Amino acid sequence: MQSQITREQALNLLKKYNKEPFHIQHGLTVEKVMRWFARELGYGEDEDYWAITGLLHDIDFELYPEEHCQRAPELLREGGVGEDMIHSVCSHGYGICSDEKPEHEMEKVLFAVDELTGLIGAAALMRPSKSVMDMEVSSVKKKFKDKRFAAGCSRDIIKSGAQDLGWELNDLFDRTLKAMQSCEEEIRREMEAEA
Repeated sequence: MQSQITREQALNLLKKYNKEPFHIQHGLTVEKVMRWFARELGYGEDEDYWAITGLLHDIDFELYPEEHCQRAPELLREGGVGEDMIHSVCSHGYGICSDEKPEHEMEKVLFAVDELTGLIGAAALMRPSKSVMDMEVSSVKKKFKDKRFAAGCSRDIIKSGAQDLGWELNDLFDRTLKAMQSCEEEIRREMEAEA
């Protein structure tokens, strides 16, 4: 899997269509979590592809929330993104806003972690530290069970994503939390530089 565009080009493309700091930060988070998973699962040679797909996965969400994953292909093509990555980006919305099914392990990881990073990120903001660094899997499980907490993060998608990967839900929680802990400081610095 080869990334057709550089990370810098991908970040500029994301910022072209996304101005809200929340959306930029989510893109950066999913990018770095996907890079962590690529290394963790033995796809180190493809880590740039995994990461850039994560960075761009919500490219159309801020401008076209009602057409999420429908507008992404044209925006990505204009930015020089290849068809394989476009499929990967659109597959994270499978069953909700896209008919593209996650097939490759990378696409299944993206499908599973997208909503979960949002849930964990929201949980971190509730902590005195405002950080994932002192969070444990038990905290993630507790917030996951509370349907009113971060209600926009679909528990069904997270469960379905874990099943498609053949992972226990706790394993997905644990790995995603570790991935987010590995990059929290880097994202904070990048967001401060953006401000």
